[in-house]
Amino acid sequence: MAEILVVGASIAGQTLAYWLARHGMRATLVERAPGLRTGGNGVDLRDQATEVAEQMGIMPRVRAAAADVRGIKFVDAADRAVARMNMSRNGEIEIMRGDLVALLHEVTAPEVEYLFGDSVGSMEEDAGGVTVSFEAGTTRRFDLVVGADGLHSSVRRMAFGPEDGLLRHMGHYFAFANADSALGEDRWVTMYNQPGKMAGLYRSGNHAQAKAYFIFRSEPLAYDHRDVEQQRTLLKEAFGHDTSWRVSELLEGALADPDFYFDALSQARLPSWSKGRVALVGDAAYCASPASGAGAELAVVGAYRLAEELAGASDHRVAFRRYEESHRELVDRKQRIGPNVRMMVPKNHLGMWARNAFATSMGLLSRGS
Repeated sequence: MAEILVVGASIAGQTLAYWLARHGMRATLVERAPGLRTGGNGVDLRDQATEVAEQMGIMPRVRAAAADVRGIKFVDAADRAVARMNMSRNGEIEIMRGDLVALLHEVTAPEVEYLFGDSVGSMEEDAGGVTVSFEAGTTRRFDLVVGADGLHSSVRRMAFGPEDGLLRHMGHYFAFANADSALGEDRWVTMYNQPGKMAGLYRSGNHAQAKAYFIFRSEPLAYDHRDVEQQRTLLKEAFGHDTSWRVSELLEGALADPDFYFDALSQARLPSWSKGRVALVGDAAYCASPASGAGAELAVVGAYRLAEELAGASDHRVAFRRYEESHRELVDRKQRIGPNVRMMVPKNHLGMWARNAFATSMGLLSRGS
């Protein structure tokens, strides 16, 4: 029986571990955090991702927990709606990331060994497997290692080298955090723009907790992606002087939120998603950035395909190659995100006006409240 270490207990990692176990392989899942990371924004399941979730038996509960957001409302400084965009799409379900992670854990945990509060310190590969030294001090042997540990993957760094050259900066940074649930319109995403910046509110119909969102244009910034206080400072520098709309109120709440999250809008672009006995899945391999709206879809489908190929091939090299061949076209397509970011964060006032006028003329937006 193959022994496989999966690093990262998020959407990709847990989906992969589930299907490895279903195919008779022994999966161990290690997660740096002391427990499940249950925060996060809304994520979309669509097309084959919903088919995979159906096979896992979680789709009825996914539908029950759906975010039920109708669309996006753009407002001016006086909180007057200047345009609305309907977001409902047939066959697509939005669910909060934390809810999906919890559902995946429920169906995966009975068959998979979880190691919380630990991570990989080093890996040594030889012809027969990979010797993994964990940060907690233990050493274990695995046939394969799969990094499902996100955009700043430590597994990718160990196997492929530094992330410079592997990540493509998309000219923006974003943050999200919990917000006062009394703010914003229920079942709508409310967005307020200043040139090169956006502050917003997300109000799910099925969740009491609102979310605050921030995006700002910037060239690459030098900071530690694990230093949350440094990230809070960067967000404060970007929005701290803006007193219009509800920006100050949202910023104050976000900076105080222990679940505050900040990162660059970036894409992972790797020529190969495997090296030797190490492979990558999800954002670690092919993050399309939150602007794509495809992160969960790529994670679920990619994890399913990787498990299927490992189950169907006697040689991991063949399985890894087939996994890439079967998934690369979808990744390439989802990484072509078009004008999404430019629509959400116009560069100047003229761009804001043109966005609303053009989208209205095309029937994408409706004026007024």
